[in-house]
Order: sequence, then structure tokens, then C-alpha cells
Amino acid sequence: MPILQDNPYETLTAAIEKLRKEGYVHDFNQHENHLECKKLEKNFQPENFTITHTYRFEGMSSAGDNSVLYAIEAKDGTKGMLVDAYGVYADSLSPEMIEKFRVEYKKPGKV
Repeated sequence: MPILQDNPYETLTAAIEKLRKEGYVHDFNQHENHLECKKLEKNFQPENFTITHTYRFEGMSSAGDNSVLYAIEAKDGTKGMLVDAYGVYADSLSPEMIEKFRVEYKKPGKV
């Protein structure tokens, strides 16, 4: 289960720029049973990718501006990102996808 990490970035854009420099260059779309990379015309089942970083961003003006940035690496080496808005709507996902994207929040003072 991914752990929501302390967020060193002030903006979602800054986090995306940094991750792109680290090789996370593809964009993923979340579907019920898989992730899709349109550019590569590939789909990745939950067992074929790992979430390496998660960062939460909360909008200052509206609760609807909340989002989570996931940095993802597939078993074939494909690295990319998924930005997921939360608190506004919920797409229907398979139990496997729900489990893959469940975030464990770190407790203050714990590593």
C-alpha cells in the first residue's frame, strides 16, 4: 500500500516538473481494471505496476481543488504519473485497483 509522503512541493506543477526530470515522463489514465498509457498504447494491470511516490495537494480556494499525484513505475520500466482529483467524484474501480491506490497516511513523527 502506498504511503502518502511528506510533500516538499508548494504546487502540483512543481512536483510534476521534478518527477519528469526523474524519468516519470508518461501520463497514465485510471480505468476500472487497469492503468492506460495512451502515448505508448499500453495498459497495465494492478499487479504490473508500483506506486513509488504519492503527494497530496489541497486547494486553497475550494475543497474541490484537492488532488493526489501518483508517480508510477511499471514492471516493464515505463515510468509516469497519474493525477487523481478526490473529494469531488469517485469513478468505479475494481477491488484490485482500489487496493492498489489505497493510501496509508504517515502518522506525525513516524518514518
